[in-house]
Amino acid sequence: MNRISGAICEIHHMDMLASRDQWVNRIHPLVKLVLTIVYISAVVSFHKYDAAGTAGMAVYPMALFILSELSFADSLKRLRLVLPLVCFVGILNPFLDQNVIRIGGIRISAGVLSMATLIMKGAFSVLASYLLIATTSVDRLCYALRLLHVPKAVVTQFMLTYRYIMVLLEEVNRITQAYELRAPHQKGIHFKAWGPLAGQLLLRSMDRANEVYESMLLRGYRGDYAYLQERTVFRRQDLAYLLFWLAVFAVFRRWPVILAAGALFS
Repeated sequence: MNRISGAICEIHHMDMLASRDQWVNRIHPLVKLVLTIVYISAVVSFHKYDAAGTAGMAVYPMALFILSELSFADSLKRLRLVLPLVCFVGILNPFLDQNVIRIGGIRISAGVLSMATLIMKGAFSVLASYLLIATTSVDRLCYALRLLHVPKAVVTQFMLTYRYIMVLLEEVNRITQAYELRAPHQKGIHFKAWGPLAGQLLLRSMDRANEVYESMLLRGYRGDYAYLQERTVFRRQDLAYLLFWLAVFAVFRRWPVILAAGALFS
């Protein structure tokens, strides 16, 4: 399987995860979107030296992985290109910040501490975003964005971009497979064929996109997602879920729960 086919399979797999009949998947999309935004805001608001407080915010992604029955190893595999970039953001902090901090009589490099905090902030934010996508379909996510009064043009652009990415990848896959069948002993695509193949890709993608749009119109699409209201009802369980996690975020943001738990058990 080449990279394009692998990317198509990954997108289909994410759609399959979001369409599962799990308890977390049935939570109102607005609740999950708001919680993700609040969680990321709380995570990035910690001081650059507050590694213990930032580590305590791991409770949210850990709980969601358990509740949604998602494989943590598979998630790390799918995020293998994003997480290393997030980790490399603060790799120069130990060299740029030469200060020393004393914690409980132990001398710790401030650069190392800020690097660890920055890595956790990035990793937790990426995992929270991944869990939102893995438990919420694109249709429900767009519906939640409309409930937050995001402009309809922005939501439509987001929705169609996601849909047409699949159209573009499928056309690229067909063209590259056809080229490989006509040149079986050639490694890659010759640079002289880049121009004609790009033009062919543009024309075929436009035709396919027009067919997709006509199908959307035949199925009742009028530029908005209000029809999801019939299937998405705000329940008491959704309100309880929202209030519970907001309280957890407030507690972990206000007090160093990790340090308190360590002092208690020690």
